[in-house]
Amino acid sequence: MLDGVVRRLREQARETDERRLLVLAGAPDRTRRAAADTFDAAGIDPADATLVGPEPALDCEHLPLERSAELLGTTREAVVLDLHAACRPNAIGRAVGVVDGGGLLILLTPPLDEWPDRRDGFDEGLAVPPADLSAVTGHFRRRLVETVRAHPGIAIVDVDAERVERDGLTDPAPVLAGVGVSLPDAHTFPDAVYEACLTDDQTEAVLELERLHDDGQAVVVEADRGRGKSSAAGLAAGALALAGEDVLVAAPAYRNAAEVLARARERLAAADALVSADDPDTPHELTAPDGRVRFRRAADAVEGGLPAGPDAVIVDEAAALPVHVLESFLDAPAVAFATTVHGYEGAGRGFSVRFRDRLDDSDHATSEVRLAEPIRYATGDPVEVWAFRALLLDASPPVDPLVADAQPGTVEYVALEAADLLADETVLRETFGLLVLAHYRTEPDDLARLLDAPNLTVRALLHDGHVVSVALLAREGGLDAETRADMYDGGRIRGNMLPDVLTTQLRDESAGVPVGYRVLRIATHHAARSRGLGSHLLAEIREEVADDVDWLGVGYGATPELLEFWAGNGYRPVHLSTTRNDESGEYSALMLDPTSDAGTDLFERHTDQFVARVGDVLADPLADLDPDVVRATLSALNRDADLDLADWEWRQVASAAFGPGLFDMAPGPYRRLAVTYFTAGVDVDLTTRQERLLVLKPLQGRPWDEVASILDSHSTAEAMRALGDALEPLVDACGPAAALTEADRYR
Repeated sequence: MLDGVVRRLREQARETDERRLLVLAGAPDRTRRAAADTFDAAGIDPADATLVGPEPALDCEHLPLERSAELLGTTREAVVLDLHAACRPNAIGRAVGVVDGGGLLILLTPPLDEWPDRRDGFDEGLAVPPADLSAVTGHFRRRLVETVRAHPGIAIVDVDAERVERDGLTDPAPVLAGVGVSLPDAHTFPDAVYEACLTDDQTEAVLELERLHDDGQAVVVEADRGRGKSSAAGLAAGALALAGEDVLVAAPAYRNAAEVLARARERLAAADALVSADDPDTPHELTAPDGRVRFRRAADAVEGGLPAGPDAVIVDEAAALPVHVLESFLDAPAVAFATTVHGYEGAGRGFSVRFRDRLDDSDHATSEVRLAEPIRYATGDPVEVWAFRALLLDASPPVDPLVADAQPGTVEYVALEAADLLADETVLRETFGLLVLAHYRTEPDDLARLLDAPNLTVRALLHDGHVVSVALLAREGGLDAETRADMYDGGRIRGNMLPDVLTTQLRDESAGVPVGYRVLRIATHHAARSRGLGSHLLAEIREEVADDVDWLGVGYGATPELLEFWAGNGYRPVHLSTTRNDESGEYSALMLDPTSDAGTDLFERHTDQFVARVGDVLADPLADLDPDVVRATLSALNRDADLDLADWEWRQVASAAFGPGLFDMAPGPYRRLAVTYFTAGVDVDLTTRQERLLVLKPLQGRPWDEVASILDSHSTAEAMRALGDALEPLVDACGPAAALTEADRYR
């Protein structure tokens, strides 16, 4: 029974150069034995197969589910995905992406009718305290089951009942014989580079990347996953190195750029021009006689400015990077941004909306190319179509004309519970599409969290029934004494990010008592931005939940623009992280907006502590924080600071401002004065440059030569005089008689 289904499925996959999906449903041991039988029936060499699951039950390569990311960049004839212990959406997306044309993706699942009501290891991660596992729903798996039963190219076998529910056979159109890939008429890269291309789309992309020979060029390469985007970038990188160029390859992590380095190495080796590779298996630097290709993590590459020397930069998986990181690469002479349009590591649409306007305003001449033709399987592959639908990889906001006229007065505020989203596929796709744009890294796991996690809820603004603005909220706090004590002692508690930080890092064991909603994501459709819709949504949320919770909060990678937005909506900082996010390279800001007496008590004690400690924190772990982020953070506090300086301290400050005094003799008073200026809104008209100077020297204690360089001062002496000029009005506005008397000596 099974052998016949598998044989026919495999034959059709080979004939069409498509993939097929086989679902083996039933008891774990029976599905695993059935999977072993499929290898013989399908003629699959175990050496070309991978089992992803909890145990090595098959005679082939094995990866635990939590290491499914290691599949990226590989190609397999078959992938067996054992979902009995945990249904991880990310693992499904990764497995789909690596199966070659003619191959099989095999899912091992519990009985399909029972699966949505079972709870597994993935669900345990969704049970955020104080909720328990019983509060997690099975909406995602219910939707997954519906899609495998509805889409073509998917066979379903109930191994317990030995019954074929679907044979998965389709009525495909005949495959047309390929005409081959032709060389472009005019090109500067060697012929061998184009002969290595597998599709005309890839050839066109490599031809466009020839522009990196010239300064002032920017190239955008967009593609769905599996179109050869990274290979094209690698071919171009190798060709540029052959021509004597220094090429920097950047990506969120090395695994994202492994294909680029591999193709570049092949080109150099084929031309007998590979002088050295620092690592034969995972090279981070390839050297040619006159050029090279080197890799750096994107966040590392832009920290403190681009490393010296690259003639061109190629950024792979650009959509998975924050805008400020992408902007930094515009300092390169020539740059290419390669991005996945529909994928589990960022969405190209988000890249376009959030970054393309900055790119278009840059000094670079921008061109773009889109790869549509798959490399490893035929166009229209049914497994890809299913994956896009099941995981919402192609989810997108409504088209621009549908929401272009949206205004705060034309929209409807709605709560979108999981059942509402499941009942309306259009609203689900629009909601998830906007959430993808709200964050530089949104994954299929997030879809399951959206549908099943008991602590998450969605609020949205609809314009004529279409989602124009959306917020994803997480309920946090309300933790019992035992949980709070465990957290205080260093235990990790799922979810509850704000109470966790306030408890573990700021040593407030009672921070987990009040209940609040943290805004995980908020996004407004790009066609309706700058109209106050995001602020309108936050105001509606506050009005709805203020009587139900104690606080509203948010945590995000701090930028001046975001700090201004949240402060304008009533949120105030209580913490700045002291380490950078590994992927975004940003320091995180935590902000609160209290809605009850308990929330106000929490808010007051942590803003008091923040004002008291922020000067010392900025002088040590945050000494490299962007001065404009510091300015925006402190100004957002809008809170009086204790400026209790002794007379001798005021004389030090006044003497440095008006006379011969030296900052280095007593930095403390200057630091407290600077904190007061920003946080208390002292009515003094300082310039932006003077405010940055107050951050760089009194608050962060940077060396004078560094201060002078950042402010483009002619010398350190000029920077010192500039600090005195900035301090003068502060002494006049805040100083007591002792300070004014000292100042009058030098006026």
